Amino acid sequence: MRLKKLALVPLACLPLFAATAAHADAEFWRHAATLGATSGSFYTTSRDDHKIVAATQDDASSYLASNGQIRGPYLEAALRDMRAAQPGLQASDSDLAMRILTQ
Repeated sequence: MRLKKLALVPLACLPLFAATAAHADAEFWRHAATLGATSGSFYTTSRDDHKIVAATQDDASSYLASNGQIRGPYLEAALRDMRAAQPGLQASDSDLAMRILTQ
């Protein structure tokens, strides 16, 4: 008789284990969805940043190859940002374009 009572204990705990497993599963999927959204956002941003850097380098290359005759919009924006970030900068546009190409 005592053995039968002990056998019923695991069955009585079964709903508790099932509830805990369901909660853990829900937590896992909520975390996975959040992580996926963050990773996707980071991927989109980093991919777009690479496109901007590549366009700026293309403009810098055109500027240097044309001896300053071709000044693209990405190069103009980069030069403006570099000079704003370092107001005392004593570099020519050609020097800055070369720096952009070597980064």
